[in-house]
Amino acid sequence: MKKISFVAAMAIAAATMISCDGNAPQANMKSDVDTFSYALGMAQTQGLKPYLSERLGVDTTYLADFIKGVNEGANAGDNKKKAAYFAGIQIGQQIANQMVKGYNYELFGEDSTKTISLKNLLAGLVSGVSGRGGKMTIEEADSVAQALMTKIKASRFEENKKKGEQFLAENAKKEGVKTTPSGLQYKVLKEGNGAVPTDTSTVMVNYEGRLVDGTVFDASNKYGDKPAQFRVNQVIKGWTEALKMMPVGSQWEIYIPQELAYGAQGQRGIDPMSALIFKVELVEVK
Repeated sequence: MKKISFVAAMAIAAATMISCDGNAPQANMKSDVDTFSYALGMAQTQGLKPYLSERLGVDTTYLADFIKGVNEGANAGDNKKKAAYFAGIQIGQQIANQMVKGYNYELFGEDSTKTISLKNLLAGLVSGVSGRGGKMTIEEADSVAQALMTKIKASRFEENKKKGEQFLAENAKKEGVKTTPSGLQYKVLKEGNGAVPTDTSTVMVNYEGRLVDGTVFDASNKYGDKPAQFRVNQVIKGWTEALKMMPVGSQWEIYIPQELAYGAQGQRGIDPMSALIFKVELVEVK
């Protein structure tokens, strides 16, 4: 049996089972169609409560209110005015429960004392949708939002930047460590004598990545027994610079300033503005 959409099915189930005053009517299954209708409504409620609480953020204590809302939506039919209102309610809930929470975490992490402005967010949304009273164009807004997100996140991780700079300053004094004009540092653990990659070379490498506190965040052996393979110019700047100096067969330890790594953007397992350490073995150039 082909399933109809989950939201539509919930609406049908609510409309057939719940009367306008919230009382459930007795099912009348005199025909196959009647029985099918009831069975369809019942079947579609499987997993409904977890879906409401886990995916939509609904407190199931207020399930009667949810049913009332679905019932009203289903019975609105093709009333365009009501459809627009219900769409606004849905998007407003997504803003409150997903967008605001998501951006708060992106910008402020676990600091619950800080939040973006819901009032200003809604003001911008209304201006953009209505086309009236905008303080900037939509294109300008996109650029401003991206730039300010980077700036706000950067201020949060200034401490990471300081730790990285302190580590690199001390590391530069150690025996065997060399520093390039860009600020990249490296130490040759084993000198190879093979080909040296170019920007567009494909290389095969074994590697392990650590933070300056020693935490391992990635390693090539996580993905199987074979070395990792990629193009030299498709990785972070610090990697690209180091690989273009390494002959095949070399093993180096490279120390990458945050601006040659992931900078203010960060990466999964890597906080923004983190200096990184990699042990790299260049196995092959293709």
